[in-house]
Amino acid sequence: REPLPVTILTGFLGSGKTTLLRRVLASPRFCDTAVVVNELGEIALDHHLVETVEGTVLELPGGCLCCAVREDLARVLRGLIEKRDLGELKAFRRLAIETTGLADPAPILFTLGADPVLDARLALAGVTTLVDAVLGAHSLERFAEAARQVALADRILITKTDLAPFSRDLEERLGRLNPTAPRLLAGARPAGEVRRGSFPAGRARGVAETVCGEEGALLFETPMRRFAAPAGDTGAAAHSHGIDSFALFLEKPLSRLDFARALGALAAARGSDLLRVKGILSFSDRAGGPAFVEAAQHALYAPLWLEGWPDGDARNRLQFIVHEIPREEVLERFAFAAPRLGDGRG
Repeated sequence: REPLPVTILTGFLGSGKTTLLRRVLASPRFCDTAVVVNELGEIALDHHLVETVEGTVLELPGGCLCCAVREDLARVLRGLIEKRDLGELKAFRRLAIETTGLADPAPILFTLGADPVLDARLALAGVTTLVDAVLGAHSLERFAEAARQVALADRILITKTDLAPFSRDLEERLGRLNPTAPRLLAGARPAGEVRRGSFPAGRARGVAETVCGEEGALLFETPMRRFAAPAGDTGAAAHSHGIDSFALFLEKPLSRLDFARALGALAAARGSDLLRVKGILSFSDRAGGPAFVEAAQHALYAPLWLEGWPDGDARNRLQFIVHEIPREEVLERFAFAAPRLGDGRG
């Protein structure tokens, strides 16, 4: 059975997660989506915005999805899969997890990778982080939660550009926190990476009828099982609230056991601060193509074996997103493979 894609939708308070999800699920193209909604507080107001659209909506009231009810998340997801297999639920084709505005996505990634049933039946389609064009720069400066959400994103959607432009300040903050994630405008036709400023209002109105499909494609259909070293990255520090993101190139061959030992030792020592690792590696003890590898905190996902190098770059490389872990400590763990911080140019 093909694994079901699961998207984590996150973003700081007021960034517009529920509004976007409601708009996307209104499209028939995405009505076969199961949604897990997390709420803070006893009254789940946001849930009532989502339940009016067709689809399976499950709610986890109270607590924070990323910590207090993490076991409930695994249980609910396993139950969803079981009921789908038994025909008790509509045969949904994808899953979305909407977190609270104060959630850290890293423990959710850990849950998906650590639970053997979920690891076998679900495939991470990516972390989508919403950033408010009006208050986003302010939130990133003041709140560590907002910074972690951006650092862990596979894609970043800029919201509320009808109220404020996508400013240079916000763009630079996002680039320092996460140089590899594409930044796109929600509610407008995407054209690759967003340039500074917002689309003209007239253009945004002119494509209103296609917004749902395009935003849904950004949320659910963008292939995320890929990795590319950040172009032009010089290895310079990109700290914000103790968060650092950097690429590591491994010059010598390594076996699967070597890799598991090195990353496992790092996770054992600093797991809570090892926010995310992803990359492409060719192992010396396995013939054939390379593997896409991914880890979050203490959990290592099952590798995704590829037929070949997707971008023509056959270097073994890893992208680390960490919290207050010195780069020297990571380099030391992989010393056997002659690691170096990459410049993205070879």
